[in-house]
Amino acid sequence: MMQSSEPMPTKPTSQEEPDVDVLVQEPAKVVLFNDEVHSFDEVIGQLIKALRCTESKAEGLALEAHNNGKAVVYSGEMVRCMEISGVLEEIRLMTQIEV
Repeated sequence: MMQSSEPMPTKPTSQEEPDVDVLVQEPAKVVLFNDEVHSFDEVIGQLIKALRCTESKAEGLALEAHNNGKAVVYSGEMVRCMEISGVLEEIRLMTQIEV
């Protein structure tokens, strides 16, 4: 009887590990919120700096945030999300990281 109860604690542990792996692998997102404080040029410039993207891409993201109230500006690894969010917040842009 003890032999059959020993594997049981092992099984929930092994089931929890894939859940953790899924969370790590799931891309996080940086959301930029529209505000009435910054100009389009300020937002575009900071997006270019944070994302290392083209002016055209930054303009599109700024316009999306303006029209919809928010825009997902990056999706990927959490570390990179934190870097991007930090750069955007240098000029007090409002961001949020979602998992």
